[in-house]
Amino acid sequence: MKTTAKSALFRELPSVDELLRSAEVSALSETNGNAAVADAARVVLTRLRQEISSGLLDSESLQLALQGIVPAIEQQLRQSLGRSLRPVINATGVILHTNLGRAPLAEATIAPIRETATRYSNLEFEIESGDRGKRDVHVDRLFRRLLTGIAPISGSVSTISVSTIVVNNNAAAVLLALNSLAEGGEVIVSRGELVEIGGSFRIPDVMAKSGATLREVGTTNRTRAGDYEQAINERTRLLLRVHRSNFEITGFTEQPSTAELVVLAQKRGLPLMEDLGSGALVDLETFGIHGEPSVLDSLRAGVDVVTYSGDKLLGGPQAGMISGRSDLVARMRSNSLFRALRVDKLTYAALETTLLAYVKRDHDSIPALRMMRTKKEEIGQRAAELARHVESSKIRIEIIDGESVIGGGAAPSSVLPTRLLAVSCDGLSADELSARLRASDPPVIARVEDGRLLLDLRTVFPDQDSLIATALSRIAD
Repeated sequence: MKTTAKSALFRELPSVDELLRSAEVSALSETNGNAAVADAARVVLTRLRQEISSGLLDSESLQLALQGIVPAIEQQLRQSLGRSLRPVINATGVILHTNLGRAPLAEATIAPIRETATRYSNLEFEIESGDRGKRDVHVDRLFRRLLTGIAPISGSVSTISVSTIVVNNNAAAVLLALNSLAEGGEVIVSRGELVEIGGSFRIPDVMAKSGATLREVGTTNRTRAGDYEQAINERTRLLLRVHRSNFEITGFTEQPSTAELVVLAQKRGLPLMEDLGSGALVDLETFGIHGEPSVLDSLRAGVDVVTYSGDKLLGGPQAGMISGRSDLVARMRSNSLFRALRVDKLTYAALETTLLAYVKRDHDSIPALRMMRTKKEEIGQRAAELARHVESSKIRIEIIDGESVIGGGAAPSSVLPTRLLAVSCDGLSADELSARLRASDPPVIARVEDGRLLLDLRTVFPDQDSLIATALSRIAD
């Protein structure tokens, strides 16, 4: 296309001001704001100029583009003003899927979060006295109720006074605990427990940030209580046990029991801390999940301080909890680092409501726990019903046996039996079908194994089954 012809096409483009004065674009400004509409119009006009410059538009095609300029501006507005954080349907069968937000909150948390977010609250205010209060009292009372009456391992008839504080995640909980209890001293930990979890978070790194010195004992696969005892010296401040929540070591292995470490810690007058990582508040053995000690198990065994997450096995919001001896927790509460790591009022609102469900023993109201408890037969019935509602001759669905996993770095060896929808579509590979499902609204996240697309309804809310059926039907159209 000649330069003179391109110049003529450029002159046919309206200015941003002309577009904003038009009735249709002016109406968009009323709902989206003048600045946002002006920015969207500039993007659309820039795109048209680029297409003219590259020779993609002639006079006829430009006229067609100008006729559709208002819809183009509307589409650009949706892209620029649309939410980046979107709900998706988790059909992977991974209950605590880190990339998909881990544990979904219970419906009962929504109203308290809304009320706390849109009104003033007594976050740090004592209503009775009119004095300033502490924000952690709102959940500490519930943790005390759930973790109360724990007899020490020594057999004393007295009970342990247990307190709990909350920070923004479990990494922060570990950092605060180590800094408060061991800054400037040594922390003894088994070499086989120097774990790395998602996001390249490593125990040695957080220990270095805490100001404590790591003292590794044992070997990768074998560590004994005697290794800890031999390493204790005048600089030792803490014994640390890290639960291997996201991997297993099998074969020729040895690890001291919690009871052995408790006896050693008490004998040498040292605190024993355990980083549980996921941290359950119920006995998961009843769910068919093995190898995941609960917070209560650790405290009952005599562990002094336990750190764990809020958005994993607990099924609440993202948070890091530190539960343990009140005198040790008090040291952490008075640490200036606690203020930097503390959580906001919305987290407290969600966490308090989640803990109330535990107090009421209403475990099925917590989505993650309910998904763990769901029987294979119920999932199979839902899968069969969903398959019947897919209206396309191009889609083929087979219902097969499979396994769900806990995820979130919890119970790596535990699987839950389930029923899967194995889906294929004429003309599409499993990866292509998966991409089409991700492009649906809302996006459906499936898994692809051995060249097949698999959908696990264990992690799909029942009211989302019909959305999956509709998405599959539309893909094949």
